[in-house]
Amino acid sequence: MYTKEQLQQYPYFARDIEASGVDALLDPLTGVIARPYIIGFAQTLIAQGVPFTYGILDLDNFKFINDTYGHSIGDAVLAHMGEDLIRFLDGFAFVGRFGGDEFLIINLRDRAYDEKKRFLLDMYAQDSVVRKNIPLPGCSPFVTATLGCATFPDDADNYNDLFTLIDKALYRGKTKGRNCYIIYVEEKHKDIQLRQLARHGVYTALHSLIRQFEMVPGLKNKMRSVMPLLMEEMQISDLYYVGASRIMRAVRASDVVEDVRDIDLLMNDDLFSANNLDMVFRRCPVFFHVLQKREVETLLVVKIGMDVETDGYLICAEAHSRRIWQEDECAILYFLAKLLAARIRIDGEEIDAV
Repeated sequence: MYTKEQLQQYPYFARDIEASGVDALLDPLTGVIARPYIIGFAQTLIAQGVPFTYGILDLDNFKFINDTYGHSIGDAVLAHMGEDLIRFLDGFAFVGRFGGDEFLIINLRDRAYDEKKRFLLDMYAQDSVVRKNIPLPGCSPFVTATLGCATFPDDADNYNDLFTLIDKALYRGKTKGRNCYIIYVEEKHKDIQLRQLARHGVYTALHSLIRQFEMVPGLKNKMRSVMPLLMEEMQISDLYYVGASRIMRAVRASDVVEDVRDIDLLMNDDLFSANNLDMVFRRCPVFFHVLQKREVETLLVVKIGMDVETDGYLICAEAHSRRIWQEDECAILYFLAKLLAARIRIDGEEIDAV
């Protein structure tokens, strides 16, 4: 929670602290600056011509945390995030709550592109602020976030335009797979329309996937043809697949040949996702050893098959990446698995032959 000493050095806050006390300026749940005051501070800086970088940070998949662990845990995550942001930004930046699971950041120090990138790399470093497990009673949810930022007066000279830019950058980050930051750069982002970004959803991705899939013959060619789309939509570098022999191979890297004979023990449903490998370790020691060797930390596995029949599996397993798999990402991989299962039955080609 912000203290009186941290805020009163700025005249904008000092006046209200003197009149109403510091608690009146703060969001009661998170302890960060309340929405009217953080927005008012940004508007005052612009009126005074003080340069700063403005950012909006949105926790990824926060509804999943509420639905899985309950709203009390969701509130605890928000409070923990507020404390972490206050600590990380102390001395050069301020954080306020915009609403729900969104926070606004005013950075008075970093305005050049390289400065902003260094600042955000530190924020997104492993176990720093927004990529880490938060230890809470009975659970430890892994939290990631997406952030968009822009700078006054370099990118915009008034509040409304500046906020539009950070909102646009945030949504660009969401369309790139979340768990990332976007620094607004006019040459790259000026023509992006929020309405277009909003339309770019799972339907668009699935429509493009099936079109690419049907353009070429053979399972091997089909999987290769959809890889550029998967890399863009899911932010993965490769896709692994397993056939009846339970050998794991990669679509792009030809040297991947791994025995994962016990992978079936992991699957109680058509889809398995996790942000750690604890269950894999307990159920599938052979598969776990393969993932550990490849320095994988989070996992998404989808069954290729129809009804009770299993033809194999598709696997997303990125090295050195801790993430919460989003519902649209799961939908895309599930859809591809069903396309493969249908083609296996129509063409009689085995996934092992790919």
